[in-house]
Amino acid sequence: MTAPDTGHTVQPQAKSAVTIRAVSWALLAMLLAFLTNNVLNLSFQSDTELRWNNPLPMLVYLIPMLAAVLFARGTPGTALRQDADRIHRLNLYLVRSLFWGVFLVGMADVAVAFLRVEGLAESLLWEGAAKDLNKPFFVGLKIHIPLLVVGFILGAITRTAGFLWLALLIVVAELAIVVSRFVFSYEQAFMGDLVRYWYAALFLFASAYTLYDEGHVRVDIVYAGLRERTKGYANFIGTILLGLSTCWAILLIGLDGKQALINMPILNFEVSQAASIGLFIKYQMAAFLGVFAITMYIQFVSYMLEAWADVCGEPGKREINPTGH
Repeated sequence: MTAPDTGHTVQPQAKSAVTIRAVSWALLAMLLAFLTNNVLNLSFQSDTELRWNNPLPMLVYLIPMLAAVLFARGTPGTALRQDADRIHRLNLYLVRSLFWGVFLVGMADVAVAFLRVEGLAESLLWEGAAKDLNKPFFVGLKIHIPLLVVGFILGAITRTAGFLWLALLIVVAELAIVVSRFVFSYEQAFMGDLVRYWYAALFLFASAYTLYDEGHVRVDIVYAGLRERTKGYANFIGTILLGLSTCWAILLIGLDGKQALINMPILNFEVSQAASIGLFIKYQMAAFLGVFAITMYIQFVSYMLEAWADVCGEPGKREINPTGH
């Protein structure tokens, strides 16, 4: 016969909740450490190979992961759904800021491309500035990056996710192409580049929020008839085996060294062959893959916490009306 609970011991279910919270925050810390390690490797030429006799990468990984575990164990009264919502809000801020960033960069790059294509830069700007607008490194460092910083500031001020607005802007941009082509017989490569740029941002950035809203297409013939606890187990296991593993596959392949699929275009501010008459945004299109993996990874961690909350029978489950099934 077990001794009665005195209020000072943690019940088995609560212990499992603390463990899952610690694992979840450690997963986010691991992602932060991986990205930090990548920046150190690319920007400072640091030896970031993970091995026992190399203390720098070991510290980069161990310190945030240890802090994450201590945070979870130090706040045993925090509900799983509370942590899940906290992580989702962090991810929403990231996505919202990036939407602002791609909007500002797209508009600015269209203006720069128009000046460059129509030969107006030489007449409106001084000679050095006109030449600089033809250099991807200058446009990327002096125009794109500051506008992305402004996007993160606007993301902290505003609250809308921006998906509907960006979708509307894509329609407006497509309409502008049609009108300029058939009414004014005018069309340039940068106009189509802008549409593709915003399309890529819309679908890749909105994917994480769609996961939160249960909007992704799935076949749930069996799933729909399961009990909530069983659904929680299915979502928890599926998140680990399919969701998180896919995100890590993208990150490991795309960020594995300077010649990797995502790193190389970003480092070189890579542009398309038609860049002289188009936008200087090809390197950002490569970065979108990394952003997709990062935001989906963060949302999967939140989803995992929600799933385990269902397993534990924790109250406060969100009411969702999925539209994508």
